[in-house]
Amino acid sequence: MTDYEKLAELLFSHIEKTPEEYEEKYPQRNLPEGARVTRFAPSPTGFVHLGSLFASLSEMLIARSTDGLFYLRIEDTDKKREVEDGVTGIVKGLSDFGIEFDEGVMGLDEEKGDYGPYTQSKRKDIYQCFAKELVKKGLAYPCFCTEEEISQLRLKQENDGLDTKGYYGEFAKCRSLSFEEQKELVESGKEYTLRLRSPGKADGKIIFEDLIKGKIEMPENIQDIVLLKRDGIPTYHFAHAVDDHLMRSTHIVRGDEWISSVPTHIQLFKVCGFKVLKYAHISPIMKEDEETGGKRKLSKRKDPEAAVEFFIEQGYTPESVIEYLLTIANSNFEDWRRANPTAERFSFPFNPKKMSASGALFDMNKMIDVSKNVVSVMTAEQVYEKAVAWAEKYDKELYDLLSRDREYSIGIFSIDRGNKNPRKDISKWSDIKGYVEYFFDELYKENFDEMPENTDKNSAIEILEEYKKIYEHSDTKEEWFERIKELCPKIGYTPNVKEYKKTPELFKGHVGDVSSVIRVAVTSRKNTPDLYSIIQLLGKEKTLQRIDSCIEKLGGK
Repeated sequence: MTDYEKLAELLFSHIEKTPEEYEEKYPQRNLPEGARVTRFAPSPTGFVHLGSLFASLSEMLIARSTDGLFYLRIEDTDKKREVEDGVTGIVKGLSDFGIEFDEGVMGLDEEKGDYGPYTQSKRKDIYQCFAKELVKKGLAYPCFCTEEEISQLRLKQENDGLDTKGYYGEFAKCRSLSFEEQKELVESGKEYTLRLRSPGKADGKIIFEDLIKGKIEMPENIQDIVLLKRDGIPTYHFAHAVDDHLMRSTHIVRGDEWISSVPTHIQLFKVCGFKVLKYAHISPIMKEDEETGGKRKLSKRKDPEAAVEFFIEQGYTPESVIEYLLTIANSNFEDWRRANPTAERFSFPFNPKKMSASGALFDMNKMIDVSKNVVSVMTAEQVYEKAVAWAEKYDKELYDLLSRDREYSIGIFSIDRGNKNPRKDISKWSDIKGYVEYFFDELYKENFDEMPENTDKNSAIEILEEYKKIYEHSDTKEEWFERIKELCPKIGYTPNVKEYKKTPELFKGHVGDVSSVIRVAVTSRKNTPDLYSIIQLLGKEKTLQRIDSCIEKLGGK
């Protein structure tokens, strides 16, 4: 038995399984040729950042576009960041936006799939098995240096003006310990970490093809990085290499802050005898910085929209948020959407090579426009159900009003909906209270200041008095509008807009002005959906009541 093998038994006598057994337990996946296997691998903090939603969306579509597989792995080796039941927060937060996993963690203590456990804290023996194998081959060793010694080492390197700092080469003092020295320290109870014996060369280079960034060349890793911490728990670097290999990932999709770690990760794959995976590094979502005029990362501290919960609370539909993220993920999405207006958004042929290499810019105004488009093509029933569900949690008054008479409320959302050019008044459910307020006495506020510019109070009163005389609630829309046109000449207005524009000096106004006066009287707004439909929904009694109130407030009888 070699010294390396003796050391492996000394450190890991409790590990009986071999890497070969795990290779057999987790075989290559039976998927179509070219299928991509991706994963989302967050820490269980419970907080879902917009960037995390963006990344998981990209990962899901990269897998689905090739009939591949997308799974959720929870990386909980850093217990300092963990919050109670943070897993449920992540799963639900993503599920609310349509991000669904084929396998992996499905909830607290719930997993699906044959490649688990999918929670790193439950995989300690697996990591130690592969660590033991590296020790056997002389590719890993115990390091007994204290944190204070490591700090002093870095300070000396800084004082000496060294470009490369860290634990490597001549500075890796535990690297050259004999087996006897190692054995004595271990048996004396001295704490240690397990480090990689890096085969990297100071002048070595690695080149890899990033699916988003293109070809990248970087210095080879020469650091003897920590593989296992003092408690035997792996570092992120080692755990991810073992997990992605055994779970048979094909593509590692993650934020571009991890690019600097790629040399270390590729080295780990190679020393472990694993196939090197493909990488796709996503640039962060950026935002215009009002203070500097430049761009900055979307910040959890500065920007409420950084948390996906913000969109839920405001009442943006998850479909709208995803639709918007797709527009910034692939530049051709909007053209695809125009050509496929009713297609399911996840059927979009997503291509990671079309993602921005420098960072997509988050534009709230564009987000609002996209959301208006999404809501505008929903049915009245869909709008009602979603609005009521949101209001039940976030606006009790609105919930009570909308749910009091379901058919009446659906009637509100039916106006100007379902036609070729639907109105786009609603971007989020929190807009609805303002949108529907003139349909409910509890919300309605009279405001008759927005009469047409060419219509004074006396003219407005005259229009309303005359309109009352001809108003028939049973009229069809065509009959209703015809009556208004017939009314125009009696009060000095023309039923013909073109005629008014040609000779405005001959008339007080045109039929549009007459309709506008009625609109303001009934709704206290100059811009609303179809006025006839509004009047029909309000009913004859309420319509006449509001007209009378307007006449009175304007100074009429």
